Amino acid sequence: MAAYVILNPYANRWIAKKREQEVVAALQKAKVDFELVETEAPEHAIQLSETAARQGKSPIIAAGGDGTIGEVLNGLYRANPEGTLGPFGVLPLGTANDLLVNLGHPIDLDRAAEVIAGGITRTIDLCQANSWVFANNSAVGLEPIVSLFNIRMKRLRGMVRYLVAALRAIASRPRWEMRLRWDDGSYEGPVSLVSVGNCPLTGGLFRMAPAAKPDDGLLTFVYGYAATRLRMLGLLPRAISGEYVKDAAIHQHHTRRLEVECVPSTPIQADGEIRALELTHISYRVLPGALKILAP
Repeated sequence: MAAYVILNPYANRWIAKKREQEVVAALQKAKVDFELVETEAPEHAIQLSETAARQGKSPIIAAGGDGTIGEVLNGLYRANPEGTLGPFGVLPLGTANDLLVNLGHPIDLDRAAEVIAGGITRTIDLCQANSWVFANNSAVGLEPIVSLFNIRMKRLRGMVRYLVAALRAIASRPRWEMRLRWDDGSYEGPVSLVSVGNCPLTGGLFRMAPAAKPDDGLLTFVYGYAATRLRMLGLLPRAISGEYVKDAAIHQHHTRRLEVECVPSTPIQADGEIRALELTHISYRVLPGALKILAP
């Protein structure tokens, strides 16, 4: 059966559209029989992948960045919320390509096409925030504020944009009062960030959940509070390495479920994309072994 390739031309600020012929050439070189469709608007990939899954098309391939991956996975989940999703593959066209980097998969198009041709799958967990599933990372608090600053910046590109967005978010000094409840613990008090990882790396730079493993059947989440901008700035370089979790203000846990209640409301990001701007309650859970992803 032909691979069903969903290409998001907007990925990496329209660079993906310019690379469409590279995608076609890589698939042809790897001798992959395929059908390619382009998304036409935000969340169109959800509709395309759900329809394709219901029609039995396989494998379904996301050609784009982590946000594209997230949309395609949510379409697959809507088509089969109780079963294992996939086989699913990725042709990396994003800015950071966090999921593939975390999994140790190739981010070169020719090699990624060879992975699809090989047909070998690896089983990993998915995670869920309210009704949205994600493969890599989600966050409330500071992290989606960084994402909002990132979206607004037009001139900068690549990893520099993520770093500048983080600095601007810290300068805004956001703070929430939150109640967190997980399998074997709870916390109530001031919070700057809550980051939930299926994998360690997000934003191309930051190891926000450094102990996360994509196949351990658990969420790994980090929460913490930094009272001043200077304190936040001191944690930023350590978040790049993941060493920030050793700070007394930062706490890392593993769990199957996490409930978050917060005042004021918070935006939420999942796999690098803003999914809501104002939430006061978020339910996270892990879906163990829910995804079969094409792997080297």
